[in-house]
Amino acid sequence: MTFEFDTFLMHPVDLLAFGEPTHLEPAFAWTRNDLFAELSGRGYRSIALETDRVAALLVNDYVQEGIGTLDEVMRQGFSHGFGEHEANRQLVAWMREYNTGRPTEQRVAFHGFDAVMETMSAPSPRRYLEYARDYLGLDLDLADLLGADERWHRTEAVMDPAQSPGATAAADTARVLADDMLTELYTRAPELREKTSRAGWFRAETHLTAGLGVLRYHKQAAQPVGQEARWTRMCATRDALMAQNLLDIRRVESGRGATLVFAHNAHLQRQPSSMQLGDMHLVWNSAGAIVDALVGPEYAWIMGSLGRDESLGLHEPAPDTYEGFLQTRVPTRGLIDPAGIPDARTRTDHTAAHGFFPIDRATVETADAVLHIHDGAAIRQPREDEMREPVLAHRV
Repeated sequence: MTFEFDTFLMHPVDLLAFGEPTHLEPAFAWTRNDLFAELSGRGYRSIALETDRVAALLVNDYVQEGIGTLDEVMRQGFSHGFGEHEANRQLVAWMREYNTGRPTEQRVAFHGFDAVMETMSAPSPRRYLEYARDYLGLDLDLADLLGADERWHRTEAVMDPAQSPGATAAADTARVLADDMLTELYTRAPELREKTSRAGWFRAETHLTAGLGVLRYHKQAAQPVGQEARWTRMCATRDALMAQNLLDIRRVESGRGATLVFAHNAHLQRQPSSMQLGDMHLVWNSAGAIVDALVGPEYAWIMGSLGRDESLGLHEPAPDTYEGFLQTRVPTRGLIDPAGIPDARTRTDHTAAHGFFPIDRATVETADAVLHIHDGAAIRQPREDEMREPVLAHRV
């Protein structure tokens, strides 16, 4: 059995996004591994995960060139705690094995497309800007300008706009300097590429993009507006950076093959995302909505759907819900055409602790396909060698 995408995708795409309805269900990451193993045989040459883009450079160094060790890159190359997930470890190990002995142009690449922007904290831009400064050979004292890193990444800097450094004179100066460095990076591109490499130039640009993204996020955190408007702007800023990163990744990967993207459905869906945060209702354009608006048919999105997982406290869905309908159509896991899913009720048997976003009509109508997992607990860690001959999904 294979992932028979040809039924759902009318033409090849550059970015194939596969979403999960919650980060707590590992069955989607194991399914993603199977999917990427198959897609690598179809000419896909990269994968992009919802993790810090700069940190992920270390993972790519390992899978492409064998730099470092698996333990090191799992510890240092992921954000949001994703380096602790066994499915991610297996993916990285498989990619390293896949690349061994292959020509450079045929090797698969690993990317992150997120930033370290947690709900309760965001980092200082210092280390990102210093990397670009050193690459350009400039004499700038960024540490003195920006102050202690703790000043930026403490919880209060995000929670209380009055305690945020994002609207200070130092932050404004840093944004100007970062923009000036980005201009210089481009004006000197021929010289810098000759002096270092194409990959070295892109690495510096990645750091600058991250630094500017963090500065923009802190700027929004410092806005003296209502909390709902402030948090909405922060969510929108994060997803805008994610979209920019995906477009930049495609620029890096142009000519090599397509990219599989894996993240929460809320970041990949075509329609605006929404979230209830306390008594605030936040609505903003997701990274998927932005990318789809800019590249159109080169973007496709497979929505992940979960029936049940008793180990998470997520029980069998009611028959009149979207997930309830899919339970009757998908016995294990598999793809289904959204056009065949009738109107149903949006699921409500979950809590905020699940981080679970149920299916609604808008997501059904804008997805290219739905990959439903009947019981997450039934899909767990495969045998150590299974990604060599991947276990492929059942299609319905």
